[in-house]
Amino acid sequence: MSEAVVNESNEVNSSNFDDDEKPKRNGTLITASAHIITAVIGSGVLSLAWAVAQMGWIAGPIVLLVFAIVTWYASTLQADCYRNLTTGKRHYTYREAVQSILGGAKFKFCALAQYSNFIGVSIGYTITASISMAAVKRAICFHKEGHQSGCHLENNRFIIIFGIAQLFLCQIQNFHELSMLSIIAAITSFGYSFIGIGLSIAKVAGGSHARTTLTGVEIGVDVTKEQKIWNILTALGNMAFAYAFSMVLIEVQDTLRQGPPENIVMKKASSIGIMITTFFYMLCGVVGYAAFGNTAPGNFLTGFGFYEPYWLVAFANVCIVVHLVGAYQVFVQPLFEFVESQCRKRCPQNKFFTTEFPINLPCCGAYNISFFRDVHSASQDSSVLGKMGMVEDLEFYLLACFHFSCRRLH
Repeated sequence: MSEAVVNESNEVNSSNFDDDEKPKRNGTLITASAHIITAVIGSGVLSLAWAVAQMGWIAGPIVLLVFAIVTWYASTLQADCYRNLTTGKRHYTYREAVQSILGGAKFKFCALAQYSNFIGVSIGYTITASISMAAVKRAICFHKEGHQSGCHLENNRFIIIFGIAQLFLCQIQNFHELSMLSIIAAITSFGYSFIGIGLSIAKVAGGSHARTTLTGVEIGVDVTKEQKIWNILTALGNMAFAYAFSMVLIEVQDTLRQGPPENIVMKKASSIGIMITTFFYMLCGVVGYAAFGNTAPGNFLTGFGFYEPYWLVAFANVCIVVHLVGAYQVFVQPLFEFVESQCRKRCPQNKFFTTEFPINLPCCGAYNISFFRDVHSASQDSSVLGKMGMVEDLEFYLLACFHFSCRRLH
């Protein structure tokens, strides 16, 4: 009788864990696709009309499609790197996959490039979100006080607001718990893309005859020869940035539930995500170029001004902010996990790094709060303000404190 009870208990316990003895993963094709869409459709979509304007009707859409194909092919190759082909061992992060396959010191350089990219993307998203928040307030200001009003605003306060929101969201334990946030972010990304496309169509249908050409902006008319070359190179960079999600592909794949092989599910999710984003990218780039022509702005939503319908442009910017709040977490969660694991590994006795405090949240149940997670999230946000002439030394000061606390333990 007792043996039967023990066996039943072991079966129950094993059902809560995967083959690597980690808590069972619950990711699906839908959640993985949402993660990809959230990571891919970012602030880069706003500059595609300008990028197409630099290349024209022929090269612009072709280059965009080429980037989509290259990204899809690379993602299918990378999906096969999640498990070691010989041992079947999982690679939980991009860094571990590179270390297992390439070995040596190569993974350190790849990890440095990956984490540097995370920091760069998070800074870019923070600044873009603050600009969109300021655009909402300016649209309301113009509507209330008239189009002649200055309505000048500083972005610093909005960066701080964005950072405070991330202080709460950084308490999400790991990538596995980002599914709902990614789904919301993906929906809002569709929202502002649809609004931009709709406003562009309305502008064309309203009789706007923007000057467009097969080769884009014209030398001697719109730009000089040097500017043309520089703008094309910048447009290529914008298009490449718009498809960048390979740095989190392994982390997304690690959220998939056990069942169908993870690489097969991930390849399907990559195909779905890239097809959907390419559809929106083509519409935003081509229709935006048709609406604005060779004078397309860097952010095609701002090309419609802050006037009427002010509420629609304001709502589109709100969607951008909500999307970037979720996209920020998708890119920084792997970075946070790396910082936390390294600190706990080097300073296992330091309670500041290892202690979590459980609290009960309405509708969410028990949740663990880590003050360390808040501190290094705040240091990441402070680096944005540092680049804008504020609190330049805060991040260095925090890292020095961490180093000093570890030294005292040894």
